[in-house]
Order: sequence, then structure tokens, then C-alpha cells
Amino acid sequence: MLIYLFRHGETEWNIQKRYTGTADVPLSKEGRRKLRALDYPVPVVYTSDLSRAQETARILFPDARILTIHELREMSFGDFTGHNFDELQHDSAYRAWVEGGCAQCCPNGEEDRDGFTDRVCRTFSRLVDDALREDARYLMIVAHGGTQMAVMSRFVQSTCDYFDWQTGNGGAFVLDSARWEEDRMLQLVGTLDQN
Repeated sequence: MLIYLFRHGETEWNIQKRYTGTADVPLSKEGRRKLRALDYPVPVVYTSDLSRAQETARILFPDARILTIHELREMSFGDFTGHNFDELQHDSAYRAWVEGGCAQCCPNGEEDRDGFTDRVCRTFSRLVDDALREDARYLMIVAHGGTQMAVMSRFVQSTCDYFDWQTGNGGAFVLDSARWEEDRMLQLVGTLDQN
């Protein structure tokens, strides 16, 4: 089975390099324009419950049923939400978070990076297990850059750093599940670029 792990299309906050996290920011007009419907015979696509992921899934897979899963949503950036580096660079809490490898919970955020990764990967594992049990040919997931980083850093053997695992907006990692049942690992076989 091939797994396509998509990042949602472009938003205005992506262009402005703002921390979006759990804020429900929609796709930009340009972000919608850049996405193209894909010709894969899939009956269902799984998305986070944030509108930018759902809208991306509807554009990419117009004939599929969209199932939303809260646990696939992005990490909460708490007080940093809606701001970018230029606005936060002199904030002592932000500097401490960055200097700590962005691993701690953001002020007024919901979880640290380990908790976020555990949440996402537990849900992702269940989806893979279910799809394999059903002999699915494809598993399509449309979520977020953080979701990609969590899954890829845990389930793909590589020397890449956590933050290296992210496609451009609308892009996807393509993963082969051949090793999944043996050792809970996936093989990266390619990427799909929508830009």
C-alpha cells in the first residue's frame, strides 16, 4: 500500500510566515488556484479538522468522502499564534522556546513536541493498520507541516532532522508500507509537488 501524506495548500499566514497551529485559517485564493485534482481511485481521504486541510482534500480528491480527525491537526503555538519571527524575535519566551529546539510547550499552548508527535503518530498508526486490514491500495491523508514532521521523524529511517521533514504547501510524501507490519517503519519512495 502507498501512503500519501499531504500538507495543506497555501494560506495567507504561510506567505507571511506566521505560526498558524490550531488557528483555523483558510486557504488563500492563490493557494486554491495552485492545487489540482488528482486522479487516484480512493473512496475516502482523511484530514485534520481544520478547514485548510479539508478544503485541500476537497480540491485534490473531489469525488472522495472526506473524514475529519481532530488528532491530525497541527500543534498549538499558544501565544505565538498569528505572529512571525520578526514580531517575536525580541520576546524572551519565544527566544527560550527556539533555543530549546522548539521542544517545549509554547506559552498557553496545548502540548510539547513529544506530546504532539505521540498524538499524531498514534492516530496515523491506526489509519495505516485499518487500511492494511482492508487491503487498500492507497491511504490518503491531508494535514499539516507539523503532522508530516511528526510522522516522518518517527516512522522513516533517516539521518534527517525533525524540521527537515516538510513539503511545500500542497505537497506530499509518498510512503511504502511494505515494512509496516514487520517493524512499524515506512519507506520514502518519493514526493508529490503541487506548486
